[in-house]
Amino acid sequence: MKIVEQIKQPIAFEMDLFEQKFQLSMSSKVALLNRITHYIVNRKGKQMRPMFVFLVSKMVSNGEISERTYRGASVIELIHTATLVHDDVVDDSNRRRGFFSVNALWKNKIAVLIGDFLLSKGLLLSIDNNDFDLLKIISIAVREMSEGELLQIEKARKLDITEDVYYEIIRQKTATLIAACCSLGAASVKPDSQDVEKMRKFGELIGMAFQIKDDLFDYGDKQIGKPTGIDIKEQKMTLPLIHVLNNASNKDKKWLINSIKNHNKDAKRVKEIIAFVKDNGGLLYAITKMKFFQKEALTILKDYPDSDYKNSLELMVNYVIDRKK
Repeated sequence: MKIVEQIKQPIAFEMDLFEQKFQLSMSSKVALLNRITHYIVNRKGKQMRPMFVFLVSKMVSNGEISERTYRGASVIELIHTATLVHDDVVDDSNRRRGFFSVNALWKNKIAVLIGDFLLSKGLLLSIDNNDFDLLKIISIAVREMSEGELLQIEKARKLDITEDVYYEIIRQKTATLIAACCSLGAASVKPDSQDVEKMRKFGELIGMAFQIKDDLFDYGDKQIGKPTGIDIKEQKMTLPLIHVLNNASNKDKKWLINSIKNHNKDAKRVKEIIAFVKDNGGLLYAITKMKFFQKEALTILKDYPDSDYKNSLELMVNYVIDRKK
């Protein structure tokens, strides 16, 4: 059995029901809108975010969930989908998960409006049901994701990112959404409990490990998910590179910065940068940090009684760093 199917097994019923509720939450009286949202729903990914919501809510409540949990999962997915549709416009990207993006098929204007529509649907789903605590969790995540992206853009111009700034960027850009899923899962069944903050921290740690794993793919030999060296070509500062830059001699530092700034489209030079990072312990350092975040996340789970949901969350933590793409 594939690992994702194994993780999903204890919540298979909830995930099926969630799909139906999620589709309903997108409905509109405008035929064009329904056609596009139908297209989006049928090209979903692994659905890690709702899986986190349901697994966490069932683990902290001994298997009990409510309508609030389904609404919370739908709101997260609506708002996240809105940000993805907008991201594709911003990045001028024609593909999303191997399919054409909304902007590629219907142009930017419609894509931006679809993103706005999904965002408003998410907000209203919470407001109509007085789920203000859940809405606050998600709204903070969206704010942080925007701040993280802007912080990265600001720092990338100078290539002077310290490790602390890097962690702040990935905490906001990547980890905050997984943290929101986990804290929302807890809040949907046990509002105002310690579990809400505990699970937020758990999700944040997984998100940090997840992003470092993504950074490492850039140095892989296989074509996994994205072509190797793409972060370097885009002048994105990743952990292996930051570590090597901060520990290199002045001469090597100058060569690296010059290569990234002025020769990032030169395939031979990109290969040389990758080799330099590998030879100077950049990958090993990043792997050590990734495993530290993984271990911290697993430690939080130890406080909870054994259950199928806890087992699935442990599998999820390990999957994040063992995945091949």
